[in-house]
Amino acid sequence: MTSYIDRIDAAAPAQRWALARGFMLNEPRTFFPEMREHRPLLELPELTMVFRFADCATVLRRYQDFGVDLYVPKQGDYFMAQDDTADHWRDKSVMRSILDFEQVPDMRAFIGETAARLLRDAKGRIDAPKQLTRDVPVALVQKFFGLNERDPKDLIEWSYWNQQDAFHNQPFDAPFVDDPENIVKQRKSANIRLALYIARLVAERTVAVKLGLGGDNSVSRLLRLSFSGGLKFSLKKVLFNAGGLLIGAVETTSHTVNNAMAELFARPDVLAAARKAAMEPDPKAFDGFVMEALRSRPAFPYFFRTCHRPTELCGGTSFAHVVQPGSTVLAVTHSAMHDPAVFPDPLRFDPARSQADNFTFGYGLHECLGRPIAAVMVPEIVRQCLRIPDLKPVGPLKMERGVPEHFPLGWAA
Repeated sequence: MTSYIDRIDAAAPAQRWALARGFMLNEPRTFFPEMREHRPLLELPELTMVFRFADCATVLRRYQDFGVDLYVPKQGDYFMAQDDTADHWRDKSVMRSILDFEQVPDMRAFIGETAARLLRDAKGRIDAPKQLTRDVPVALVQKFFGLNERDPKDLIEWSYWNQQDAFHNQPFDAPFVDDPENIVKQRKSANIRLALYIARLVAERTVAVKLGLGGDNSVSRLLRLSFSGGLKFSLKKVLFNAGGLLIGAVETTSHTVNNAMAELFARPDVLAAARKAAMEPDPKAFDGFVMEALRSRPAFPYFFRTCHRPTELCGGTSFAHVVQPGSTVLAVTHSAMHDPAVFPDPLRFDPARSQADNFTFGYGLHECLGRPIAAVMVPEIVRQCLRIPDLKPVGPLKMERGVPEHFPLGWAA
């Protein structure tokens, strides 16, 4: 059989990205090892792909050389669409402080109780994305972040369209997306409604905070910081960042949970051990199963950056190449998480494996803001599913617009 590299090289230049993208999404187990060994940097007309751990880490770590320019049209002045700026460093520090990670054990308990209740109420049949994996994180957002008094369906929709436009509607996605402009339109419409909701919420919460009745949630903490005058954090920033809490929490959680479950169900031997671990009193005994599943089936197979200055990748090898400013670079982290230089025996499913170099929650400057929360929310939802002994898929995981949209699960009620 002709190698992947030969097929890509033989294709017309305009067809090579579609070919490489198809191999990446559909044949990763055989495509990635060949690329890491024989073509660790693939330069295409539209973009450049890197496949080794070392190069992916370089692209994501060196924010002076590789920036998040492509987020700007989607996220505007939001700090995650900036790199080395005062707004980025200050706003990120503020947001991490108001998330109050001391609450993570309480959050995990709430997540577990909410997921278990939804599963009980489903009475033996549930479509995970529609009835569970979005509903649980939106419930967390309402209770702990303070975005309550709103129909959860609205919050889910607003998160969905923002995630769609930012991560699945980039210029290099255009050939594979139906009506990219409609996605932009939907995101803008969602953000108008989100802004109106947040503005009203902040106005109400402002009165409560000034009366000493603001409550113990993220929005109220942001307002207290803003009113303190102790740092440069205006009400506009409160509005902007409160919306960011929602956008970052719901859709990515749903995607990772469904991917993890699909991977575990595809491994019957691992599934048995995971079910056993799910029944242990200490939930942390289970978490490694989910992180290993996501190493093999991540929500995002790559992260994208824009090159800012000439930068050598694959340095010290015969594949060394200087990437030029303006180039879009895909750090193919799905491949990197199977690089034997960092992950010994990478095809072995090892729930005890160190996950320090796992790219599931991002890497470097733009690592997931709420990583400590996501690191318990995702496993706990999966854990509650596997605590039902006979729960299993009764239909395939169906993707739409690049995200899980249907995954029917069934069990004896």
